[in-house]
Amino acid sequence: MGVEAGAQAARARALAVLRIRSRALAVALLPAAVAVILLAGAVGDRLEGPVWDAARWALTPFAVLVLLAAAGIALVVARARPAMSPTVPVAEEAAPDLYRMVRDLADRLDVPAPSAIALTPDCDSWLEDRTHPAHAPPPAEEHRDIAGAGKQAHRRHPVAPVLVIGSPFLWWMRVGELRAVLAPVIAGTGPSAHPDIAAARRFVRGLDAAVAVASEPRRDPVSRAVLAGVGWVARLLLRSCRVHAAELERGVAAAAAERAQAVDYGLRIVAQEQVGLAYAGWDRLLTRVALPAWRMGRWPSRLDAGVVAALTELSRRDRLAEGFASRLGERPACDLLEEPGTVDEAASLLAARLFHGGPAGPGPDWSPVDWSEYPDEVVDRKWRLDAARLHRVLDAMGVRPATGPTAPATVAPTLSRVLDHLTDTGPAWTAGNTGATGPAAGSTGLGPGTAGSTGLGPDTAGSTGLGPDMPDPAPPEAAGPPPGRRDPLDDEDLAGTTAPSATLAARLSAELAREEAAPSPAAPSPASPSPTPDPAALWDDRALPLFPLQPPRTARELLADHLTAMVCCAAMDTAGATPGLDWLDGPTLLIDGERTADLAPKVLTLIEDGDATPLRVWLSQLGIRPEKPVRLG
Repeated sequence: MGVEAGAQAARARALAVLRIRSRALAVALLPAAVAVILLAGAVGDRLEGPVWDAARWALTPFAVLVLLAAAGIALVVARARPAMSPTVPVAEEAAPDLYRMVRDLADRLDVPAPSAIALTPDCDSWLEDRTHPAHAPPPAEEHRDIAGAGKQAHRRHPVAPVLVIGSPFLWWMRVGELRAVLAPVIAGTGPSAHPDIAAARRFVRGLDAAVAVASEPRRDPVSRAVLAGVGWVARLLLRSCRVHAAELERGVAAAAAERAQAVDYGLRIVAQEQVGLAYAGWDRLLTRVALPAWRMGRWPSRLDAGVVAALTELSRRDRLAEGFASRLGERPACDLLEEPGTVDEAASLLAARLFHGGPAGPGPDWSPVDWSEYPDEVVDRKWRLDAARLHRVLDAMGVRPATGPTAPATVAPTLSRVLDHLTDTGPAWTAGNTGATGPAAGSTGLGPGTAGSTGLGPDTAGSTGLGPDMPDPAPPEAAGPPPGRRDPLDDEDLAGTTAPSATLAARLSAELAREEAAPSPAAPSPASPSPTPDPAALWDDRALPLFPLQPPRTARELLADHLTAMVCCAAMDTAGATPGLDWLDGPTLLIDGERTADLAPKVLTLIEDGDATPLRVWLSQLGIRPEKPVRLG
């Protein structure tokens, strides 16, 4: 370890953590030491008498119990599997140039080279210790991502941590920028190799893993009681180590940053700007583009390549990003990989698993989609499925087809039916607002004719007036939500909407919740087989998604999305519009090849004020026929 001030501070904090471990061991051995003294005194005829005999009989079993408990706790701490970040391992033969660059950086920094390289679908990079036996893949031929692993099966010297690199960095950054960004990360292998720091980190990780083991649900009362004691001791030690462990990591980071100043310091300042830009583009791509596809059982297989397209589009629109696209003429860091497409696909699948909870491998209901197929396979299908759900809910509410001279003679779904319903402010919606609050609250979302439903269809017993042609509203006490269930219309999100909009939004929310609660092959399952099993994927996937991208959509947002989808379907079927992909905003409607960006305000006006005039004018200007039937998904 170097002479950096941060490294010395980190070692001092590591020694403080180890002293806490030693004190805990001393406390566990103290009763046994006293018992040994008492037994030795009895053998030497020095500590005799009834008092000493009673002390020996009382303390010896207690000492044995304490030793057994301490041994059990130590065994759990030693054998508990520390948390490991889910990553995509990169073998040296798959990225020789990348490994060469990393080793060259380590030589220049005079620190040990990382033992392996892995990628994570996030905009971050770090070092991760994977020396725990539970993290070691069994045969040498199955973990070639660790250089020389077959020759080190019985090694005794410390192993350098694994370098984890954010996959978006490889596609957006240039080689020089990536080198500058990784320099302070790789410099952290120097302090990590110090025995005291490594031992302190192992102790803290073991305590954390023991707490996780004790927190797992179990049915056996004996094991629950035993592990509850283990968890209490582990938490107590963790609280004692918390400050020292945090300061240890700060010292290691300070030492790494100080040592890395001598390598590409000027370029690192420029590269940090690219880190922030890549993070913004990655977040936008996941939330606006990837998430709609994931919800439909499709996962984009080139997410990292999509980051480049998204940030290039940003540089074209945003004057603050001018000049970033000119960097694309330089060599990208993904050229350091032998097969960038294969790595991108693996990282994209892992991103879908982490951020959405998809299965571990492709399947009939979880298939990849290429960017060129995204408009037809995702955007068009999404809009038509949403439009079908909207009309399905309207059918359950007993809403009649659109009327008027231009209405079709058939009962085919039309946009006019939706507009007429949302602009209806008749007595059934305005009489004390009872008909708007009761039915949606008591709705079970099970469909017409369901026993116990509160007006899911025109002929359902107990109907509570969901439309202008329905019977009189039921009394408020009969139309309330079931016990233990919150009234969807009590949500503040629906406070500024009209009664028809609020009721329809609540019904859509209930219908979508019912669909999501139904078992689906695309849902994450522990038994989902993976065609390419990863022996290093030893992370707990029972709580997927680990990092949800967005909170659940509100009822108002659901209604706006479904109404927008219905408008887009009408535009495609009656005005020749086409679905498109906007790299920053996701699904978009193209009319004559131009993106329409003024639809959202008109939809919100309809939802909040019940005024369809702005939307109808917009439809007329673009030649969209709301009275014409549309094709649903």
